[in-house]
Amino acid sequence: MPTILFSAPYMLPFLNRFRPVLERYGLDLITPKVRERLEEEEILKYAGQFDGAICGDDRYSARVLEACAPRLKVISKWGTGIDSIDSAAASRLGIKVCRTPNAFTMPVADSVLGYMLAFARRQPWMDREMKSGKWDKLPGRALHECTLGVIGVGAIGKAVARRARAFGMTVLGNDIVEIDHVFIAETGIQMTDLDTLLSRSDFISVNCNLNPTSVRLINARALSLMRPTAVLINTARGPIVDEAALVAALQAGTIAGAALDVFEVEPLPPDSPLMKMDNVMLAPHNANSSPAAWERVHWNTIRNLVEGLGFEFGGRDEMD
Repeated sequence: MPTILFSAPYMLPFLNRFRPVLERYGLDLITPKVRERLEEEEILKYAGQFDGAICGDDRYSARVLEACAPRLKVISKWGTGIDSIDSAAASRLGIKVCRTPNAFTMPVADSVLGYMLAFARRQPWMDREMKSGKWDKLPGRALHECTLGVIGVGAIGKAVARRARAFGMTVLGNDIVEIDHVFIAETGIQMTDLDTLLSRSDFISVNCNLNPTSVRLINARALSLMRPTAVLINTARGPIVDEAALVAALQAGTIAGAALDVFEVEPLPPDSPLMKMDNVMLAPHNANSSPAAWERVHWNTIRNLVEGLGFEFGGRDEMD
């Protein structure tokens, strides 16, 4: 009987929905307690005990994968990003790594626009002032007066750019790969180098993948190029932004604010200076929130696992 290490935090609360389907394939489940992810040492406790995994951002390093092989055959990642999995080591060991590409394009793009509107129109701050008994008219900006810089013009970056153009914003883009000329013509996005994007943008949205070229891409130097009125938005991955450098830039007034859904360490430590900054909006890695998107990902994750183990997946109708 194949055994599955089932640790995807978005699926565990609904395990009773999925268990009967998995049991039809004769799959036995190991279900550890998970808050955000399993770290290396936590996975190593189960090394050699499971044939497949359904996971979130668990740390499947080369060390972990080597300990879990040869029994481990497939890792089915809930969601899109697989930066927490050493894909090269998995390939070398014959372990399949599966995911759901472009799973959360729309909700994440909506989140970026929500942050821009909040900072431009100042609603959270006016609400706070009103509820403290103050009648202060805080100055705001219209989005059509602003320039947006999109770092990483993939599926999410494109969706952000389309939304921004609908508000009349000037949109700059930067990517390490060439962007389709049809999209450029459709949106009027101006592709440029990173330094130009940083220096000309009122809002900067980080939408690139986490990879060796993007680790701490937004560092002290990058932040120094930004306008003192600019706002940084990160809904991609925490390590793309040098958090200490960002805190320093916010404290010094080098930039005006930040909206962060992801962090270098998650959950964000309670003693982080970001927790006490009035010019920062924080969220607990939740820009992907969407019942419809989650449902699609739940079932695609199960499909990937079942097919990765060599079974033919019957689909969601198996629940009936």
